[in-house]
Amino acid sequence: MADKAFLDWFERRGGTYAKDLIGLQDFPDTGRGAVALKDIDEDETLFEIPRDIVLSTRTSELPGLLGEEDWKSLGSGWASLILCMMWEEAKGPRGKWGGYFASMPTTFTTLMFWSDEELAQLKGSTILKKIGKSEAEAEYLEKVLPLIKRRPDLFPPVGIAEQYSIERYHINGSRILSRSFHVEKWTGGDQNSESDEGSEGPADDMDMDDSKEDEDEDEEREDTADVGMTPMADMLNARHGCDNARLFYEEQVLKMISTKRILKGEQIWNTYGNPPNADLIRRYGHVDLVPMEDGSLGNPSDVVEICADLAVKLVDAEELAQRVDFFLEEGGDDVFVIEAGDDALPEDLIVFLRLLLLSPSEWRKAREKESLPKPKPDAESLKLAGRVLEQRMKEYPTTIERWKDDETLLQQETPRNLRSAVIVRLGEKKILRKAMQIVDTTLEGLAQKGSKDKKRKRGNKEGDGAGKKLRR
Repeated sequence: MADKAFLDWFERRGGTYAKDLIGLQDFPDTGRGAVALKDIDEDETLFEIPRDIVLSTRTSELPGLLGEEDWKSLGSGWASLILCMMWEEAKGPRGKWGGYFASMPTTFTTLMFWSDEELAQLKGSTILKKIGKSEAEAEYLEKVLPLIKRRPDLFPPVGIAEQYSIERYHINGSRILSRSFHVEKWTGGDQNSESDEGSEGPADDMDMDDSKEDEDEDEEREDTADVGMTPMADMLNARHGCDNARLFYEEQVLKMISTKRILKGEQIWNTYGNPPNADLIRRYGHVDLVPMEDGSLGNPSDVVEICADLAVKLVDAEELAQRVDFFLEEGGDDVFVIEAGDDALPEDLIVFLRLLLLSPSEWRKAREKESLPKPKPDAESLKLAGRVLEQRMKEYPTTIERWKDDETLLQQETPRNLRSAVIVRLGEKKILRKAMQIVDTTLEGLAQKGSKDKKRKRGNKEGDGAGKKLRR
């Protein structure tokens, strides 16, 4: 019944969909999604969305009614879009997007809504630093709520507690994070052009105002006006490597088109850009488990982040702070990323560790020449890397020796959020375990090479001695 009401609204607003090709249904692992009602060939148009029913700060009437001064008071973060959504939703069924809001979720399994006890299961993962709940609440209390209260002409006081509460703010913020699309204003060009990423979701910093970022980051930051809630397109789920449809952009409409053959009964998948499980659970409330190269199940896009501070604490050298600053000035980052498929340590990590290990004279020379060490691992940098990885592993609630305990948990009936947390931390610990093995293997290789070089040199010396003529 809910699906019919949404689809009726979608068509009344000018949307079209191939009724003989696609339908909506619940799937065991991914919830509500789109299904192929019969075999679908590649390059079939599944549905078309008029641009004027994409809900954004461009299509909502609120910015114009607020006026420039009040609108700008919301800053350059995501408060403006969230407030537009709350205002449009408050109009109820008679509003332009009434039928759309009725189809949207009001409960989420994203990290924003986890309890402290559940979040504790993710201890060790740097994703805990990226939830943004406290920043979002500060933005609501400092910017959004004062604006709502000083404009009773647009936000009737009687409805504030129900329609503009912090809970509604979080719900609509989570809707944006998990269901929005990047929809730039049409400026001409090729028809049927594909989006840059072809995926759902705005930038990762959606719950925070980035007005204090430097100029370079200002240029790269996503324009809030380019992010829109896109009816019908947000019904498609995603899974790593499974996408079979993409959203394409035209002047008047957005088109979802099949990118490969889809068999009857199969789910129609969009793509989220294949993020790691930590980001999936933060943004969308689920994790991916697909076959890995080693035969296990996991997410091939999983990563582990290592902060530079972790290495700095393990080194006793002169001018450590200056060395870190020098590394950053030369284009380095203070966070190093190890990916699931890596067969070697990240080059930037090796460069950083070698920089920390330079003798005082070597450090002075490097600074004078404005030249970082080469990313060639030696025994000392590898030993330090091993210590860094060991310290990073200790940040998780279960150690490397007990990582199989997590696998045992996955074989049992466990609450959804606990299961997701276990999958996230297990994937990250496996990456660390592999990186530690790479360190050990590389150190062994260097030791064997050193031993062979010594034997070769000794052999050369003996050969040289036998070939010399005796003095008379």
